[in-house]
Amino acid sequence: MIVAVVLAAGASSRYGASPPKQAVFLPHVLEALSRSSVDDVLVVTGAHEVGAAPRVVHCSDWRRGPGASLRCGLAALPDEAEAAVVVLADGPELDPRAIDRIVASWRAYGGPAVAATYGGVRLHPVLLARAVWAQIPDEGARGIDARAVSCDDLTPPGDVDTREG
Repeated sequence: MIVAVVLAAGASSRYGASPPKQAVFLPHVLEALSRSSVDDVLVVTGAHEVGAAPRVVHCSDWRRGPGASLRCGLAALPDEAEAAVVVLADGPELDPRAIDRIVASWRAYGGPAVAATYGGVRLHPVLLARAVWAQIPDEGARGIDARAVSCDDLTPPGDVDTREG
């Protein structure tokens, strides 16, 4: 079983007035996930409510950083979850084909982590096998070595910080 963990816990302070960016872009991300090969979806909230989502877990430690939010999400996954596909709630251009590529790579070759790359740059989605879940630092999974899967032919998912993009 592979579960998508959507990080939606941040304060969204640079984005500006209500609604928070997570609430604005989460429907796009959830729609992309629904067209991918993941078995389930969990949304991690913190500073804000994000509206309708299939499964939500609130992370009271969200201020510690994205790694704290990710750890909350991973801890809430069922025992049968073998891996988690991590995506951002503010990545409105998430392509389900990128998710399917990293999942297929992990199923074929295994390993602790697999990440999509765009033009050689590591972005989301990132697949984390259960074996590395306990190693997530507060700054997030970026420091965990990951096998790169090229998604150069796809649009990067984006990471919206301000209303201007």
